[in-house]
Amino acid sequence: MASYPVPTLNCALRLFRRAAPLPACLLVLAAAAARLAAANQDWIPWNPAPDDFKSSPIDLRPLNEKFAGENGWIQARGEQFVHSGNGRPVRFWAVNGDGGGDVTHGARVLAKYGVNLVRLHGGLYDSKTGELKSSEIKERITSIEALKGQGIYSLLSIYFPVWLKPKAGPDWREGYDGSKTPFALLYFEPEFQEVYRGWWKSILATKTSSGTALANEPAVMALELVNEDSLFFWTFTYKNIPDPQMRKLEKRFGDWAVKKHGSLRSALSAWNNLAHPRDDLAAGRLGFRPLYEMFTRKTPRDQATAAFLFEIQRDFYADTVRYIRSLGYKGLITASNWTTANNDIFGPLEKLSYMPGDFIDHHGYFGANHKGDNSAWSLREGHTYSDVSALRFDAEERGKPRAFFNPAMDPMYNRRPSMISEIAWNRPSRHRSEAPLFLSIYGSLQDTDAVVHFAFDSSRWAVKPGFFMQPWTLMSPTQAGQFPAAAFLYRRGLVKTGELMADLPMTIADALGLKGSRLVQQAGLDEFRKGDVGGDGGAKTQSRGIDPLIHLVGRTNVGINEKGGTLDTKDLTPFIDRTAQTVLSSTREIKLDYGKGVLALNAPAAQGVSGDLRKAGPVSLGDVTITSPLEVGHIIAVALDGQPLATSKRLLVQAMSEDKPSDFATEPAKEGVHRITRLGQDPWLMREIAGNVRFKRPDAARLKVTALDLNGYPVKEIGNAAAFDLLPGHVYYLVRPASRPCLLSHLRRLLGQIIQPKAPFNSP
Repeated sequence: MASYPVPTLNCALRLFRRAAPLPACLLVLAAAAARLAAANQDWIPWNPAPDDFKSSPIDLRPLNEKFAGENGWIQARGEQFVHSGNGRPVRFWAVNGDGGGDVTHGARVLAKYGVNLVRLHGGLYDSKTGELKSSEIKERITSIEALKGQGIYSLLSIYFPVWLKPKAGPDWREGYDGSKTPFALLYFEPEFQEVYRGWWKSILATKTSSGTALANEPAVMALELVNEDSLFFWTFTYKNIPDPQMRKLEKRFGDWAVKKHGSLRSALSAWNNLAHPRDDLAAGRLGFRPLYEMFTRKTPRDQATAAFLFEIQRDFYADTVRYIRSLGYKGLITASNWTTANNDIFGPLEKLSYMPGDFIDHHGYFGANHKGDNSAWSLREGHTYSDVSALRFDAEERGKPRAFFNPAMDPMYNRRPSMISEIAWNRPSRHRSEAPLFLSIYGSLQDTDAVVHFAFDSSRWAVKPGFFMQPWTLMSPTQAGQFPAAAFLYRRGLVKTGELMADLPMTIADALGLKGSRLVQQAGLDEFRKGDVGGDGGAKTQSRGIDPLIHLVGRTNVGINEKGGTLDTKDLTPFIDRTAQTVLSSTREIKLDYGKGVLALNAPAAQGVSGDLRKAGPVSLGDVTITSPLEVGHIIAVALDGQPLATSKRLLVQAMSEDKPSDFATEPAKEGVHRITRLGQDPWLMREIAGNVRFKRPDAARLKVTALDLNGYPVKEIGNAAAFDLLPGHVYYLVRPASRPCLLSHLRRLLGQIIQPKAPFNSP
């Protein structure tokens, strides 16, 4: 059945009730309309008119450069990204994907919502042969140019093993049959590495419409070498890697052991004669023990294996960085972004292998206990899910202990800049609306240099942008709809960076010795990659001495080098109260009450509250008091001129609740689990917003409040900032001093009243 705004449905129902007896088919339609109206009570369609991009308080295009690269290449300097032309630091509020379709329109939409970087993530080659497709490169260039024109940088990600299923052939294709993914192969197979580097050579030599080779285009912020693959992840197995290819790596392991110990027999002796069924001393090959055995038992052979795998992976990244630099590319390069089979043991080695690159990256998803056929990449009727809140540290499965982990937790490694190049709160959890402000606030606190939301697959506000409904789309009310305030405070630095709460030195020898790290960066896998996890539960790691809530207090660093150093940790007692279930930031600007599920921000130029606002009650912050009955709500005030809220002349108040597709319906599956019975369709619905905002400044009554429409354009004045009620269907409000007409304007109006005849009372 088609979706209609709730008021329309209610009117239709009233007509049905007043009408004469109806045919059975109309009675069925009336009953369906009644059910839909009841399910959508208190929900409002999110269906803004086409945007003509007039001047608007929520249009953040002025934050971007006139064109990407205007101020030179992006460089890594210390812990930050900077413009090479002026040395100014820059943070990237970013998305994955250019939206497809009209990329020029998509780029303008992104710029309006505060985006200044797009990760262009996709293969440019034939999945069976690896041959480059010129048409794909041309499309990528078109996207880069469209984004550049809106001051948006590009990050190129061209290799993910899943995008290839090589058909049978010689060299790097030997052992493949067109159905197997080449996990791990790129790290050690010379012929495949030659193909791979040929991709980069061709791509970077391609010229833009201005005649500039891509290698010389500063709008290309960074190149990503490998997406989601590692010799330390569960996919490194004999099952995934064909025997002819694994024999090549086994021979290299044997050569490595001979170089270390003089002979294979001497190596085995040093390893307490721990053999492997695939050891072939005559052929010079040594087999690989399962990763689970390696991180669990940590025998001398396991330590040697880890050292070998680390060198193979690090050397690939180092050699590839040198090769790309030889092509003349001056931008940033990042090695990879992946997790390991056990991050407290293998994690330091994984990150250390990335050091040939310029910054450190990771991925993370906040799941919703989503289960069902093809749930890794789609939402379908019959699938089940749970409403999971990050603000309460809910475990995905009801009844499990709190999971004190969030994919936004972002330690530094060797004080390098950091990026989260894929992150999302997955649909259809009602708490998905937590994501934008959480990422903005805690990304600022930790000084994360780029937050890349997944995924911008359409520039339309579409429930189902493509041929299937996926769990991550950004063009929804609670995601892109909250970007204006979230992106502004993150990019303008309205939230202070936290103190360095822990600096953990670690020697390379200890990392290779599998001694592990006391600060563990846990994996936040999406449903797709959860399928690759194996072993006896080894994918989950435990805290080894440092409270994981430290990431919500301030910055952290893991230093891995030859010398090591002295552990330096700050006292967390003033900030983490497990009894009260609260975490206070080291800046005293941020407080999370995870018992109630409420996050409060109290910075000079940005103040607000997010989460269960009903439980929060009236929240009194430095310059504003916020009250709302919403169980899921997010209300924030930011100073658009960057001044304190107490003196700002231009403020944005942004409010959000939760969203769902029209006609979306569920039924209970079991306690805490919903089963989808109807997926729904356009348009998005937003739960009616309710609440009251009171500014405390002495001149609050002289500040007028203008409600804006869903595109951010003025609709009507609704009172003053001393106290105003939020309107059910409005998200954005502009707060500014009431204009005082100049004397000349006043005289003109007075003169007009004198000389103009008085209109009749009943004139139109």
